[in-house]
Amino acid sequence: MASANYDAILVLSFGGPEKADDVMPFLENVLRGRNVQRERMLEVAEHYYHFGGKSPINDHNRELIAGLKGELERHGPHLPIYWGNRNWHPFLADTLRQMQTDGVKHALAFVTSVFSSYSGCRQYLEDIDKARLEVGPEAPRVDKLRSFYNHPLFIEAESEQVRAALDRLPGAQVLFTAHSVPAAMAQTSDYVRQLEESCRLVAERLNIGAWRLVYQSRSGPPGQPWLEPDIGDVLREMERGSRVLIAPIGFISDHMEVLYDLDTEARDISNERGIEMVRAGTAGHHPKFFGLIRELIAERMGQAEARAIGKYPPNHDECAATCCPAPARRPGPVSGSAPHSMSR
Repeated sequence: MASANYDAILVLSFGGPEKADDVMPFLENVLRGRNVQRERMLEVAEHYYHFGGKSPINDHNRELIAGLKGELERHGPHLPIYWGNRNWHPFLADTLRQMQTDGVKHALAFVTSVFSSYSGCRQYLEDIDKARLEVGPEAPRVDKLRSFYNHPLFIEAESEQVRAALDRLPGAQVLFTAHSVPAAMAQTSDYVRQLEESCRLVAERLNIGAWRLVYQSRSGPPGQPWLEPDIGDVLREMERGSRVLIAPIGFISDHMEVLYDLDTEARDISNERGIEMVRAGTAGHHPKFFGLIRELIAERMGQAEARAIGKYPPNHDECAATCCPAPARRPGPVSGSAPHSMSR
């Protein structure tokens, strides 16, 4: 069991625009240094403009921080909470400067991503290193909390969200969804294994016989292999009159890829196909999720045992240098290519 003297919590997230004028600057931040054609950027921008230019991820993070604050006030540890983003205000480096000013020396970071991949894990570690370098030698140290895909409280929160949706549409086939990633990225991480285990644990808890893991929000060029099947293709193959429950297990909040790709595009396909569809809520809105974060903090501080259920032990606290490596970049312009992910 790891133990250290931590004096703050950092909620670290992707970030998203707050209004229409933010959309293009936000996407330029996401795509900086990448060979992505402007047409693709404008296509994604329309997803935001469809909802007034505002991503829901920021309000979700504010709600998450408020919920976690209450959880820590009730049960401890009594630590201040800060919030920093990869791609939009509050930027991580600015947050670290504020933490430094406040006297923070060593913080624990909760990253708003469940499953291990380059974009969901390693890249956040790189973000921390870059931000600390920008702030200077007195920047707070930051350790990332472990992946929690098989923590019992995550499985309970996800299961209760799926159960509530099943109550609205009994007997529906369950499609668990997660963000598609390039096959090459999946091959160098535990992304698929962890997703499959989380889906299995939820399905077993609810006695769901018919379920399937599918993917969404692909953003790469047609010639590049990405994880499949795509949810749109699966819905188009289903019989008319089918009943389907979509459970976005790969996301902890109802951000743009849930609101647009599922609540808009997937629902349009379902309506065209005569399919009854409901969508389960995300786990990050569930009260047990705040308890999960508190447990991860207490665990890392040496105040609680690490918990996990299913076939695999608790994930490691510290990532080896070889974990979730950055994908190789192909030289030259890539038409239509985008990182995982542009819309949050």
